[in-house]
Amino acid sequence: MPHGWIILDKPLGLGSTQAVGAVKRVCREAGLGKVKVGHGGTLDPLATGVLPIALGEATKLTGRMLNGDKTYAFTVAFGAQTDTLDLEGKVVAESPVRPTLAEIEAVLPRFIGPIEQVPPAYSALKVDGQRAYDLARAGEAVELAGRRVTVHSLSFLPSPLAGEDSAACSQGELAQLGEGGGMAQSRDPSPTSTSQQAGKSSYPLPQGERAESITLVAHVSKGTYIRSLARDIALALGTVGHVTMLRRIKAGPFTLEQAISLDKLNEVGKGAPLENVLLPLEAGLDDIPALTLSPEQASMVRQGRVLTGLPQTNGLYWAKAGLVPTALMEIFSGEARVVRGFNLPDVAE
Repeated sequence: MPHGWIILDKPLGLGSTQAVGAVKRVCREAGLGKVKVGHGGTLDPLATGVLPIALGEATKLTGRMLNGDKTYAFTVAFGAQTDTLDLEGKVVAESPVRPTLAEIEAVLPRFIGPIEQVPPAYSALKVDGQRAYDLARAGEAVELAGRRVTVHSLSFLPSPLAGEDSAACSQGELAQLGEGGGMAQSRDPSPTSTSQQAGKSSYPLPQGERAESITLVAHVSKGTYIRSLARDIALALGTVGHVTMLRRIKAGPFTLEQAISLDKLNEVGKGAPLENVLLPLEAGLDDIPALTLSPEQASMVRQGRVLTGLPQTNGLYWAKAGLVPTALMEIFSGEARVVRGFNLPDVAE
């Protein structure tokens, strides 16, 4: 059975569950038999971009991926708010107000750091055991409680004004932003530092020109709804708005540069080597340090035993025997305990 990650550049209209089904189908067509497959973070059909899909033992890391930070590029169109907060819904509020670039720049720092956010009614959250979007589609009023999320950084991308067709940002530029380029990172949640984390626009607007839309990049914590963020930014600007483009450019350690198209995935089912699209299991652990084990330590870890007397600082590590990942471990006060063990062969295939 293969173990590792396929990073799909999810196209518009495809659901996350459908993407997992596509990987399972391709594995069957390639003669790999029944392969355990799971995704590392839901993307709505109207969103595109980085969707990590785990195979085999890598599925033990999907929970960690779900809980990790994400980075999105998104466009907010001003003047209309829909019930779904995106292009799919019906207009429920309108405003003639269009903000200037200076007004947008002044508002963005309010949304950096820990913020209180009310999720959209059309979301997968449960209300009395039912999905909120099912209740909303049935015409019922849905009231969701606000919750605390964190926006680590928020910055501009080039965005069209009235009459322009699309945001002038290339795939390469988005990938670079997914790596952190051009974005101020949140290190200090104080008001002083957050005022420096709202990225300046990379394009000038003529004096007094008002924007029909703006494209932003947000690095956010688990549980942050970009549609809600867009709604709240528009309201803070004295208008209303909705999301017209949503693209995930980073999920955990994975970026657009590692993502493949659905066509590239389908080539595996037609005979192309799986290795062409499969990243190793440890690629999902690139954001934490490795812990090299001796043969004796590796044997202890496989038995679930605690390692003691370690000099490493406290935190998460991925333990390896030679080149083979053995476990995700947590070290505290010199003791290492297994968080997730990996059942991989001793010799990398």
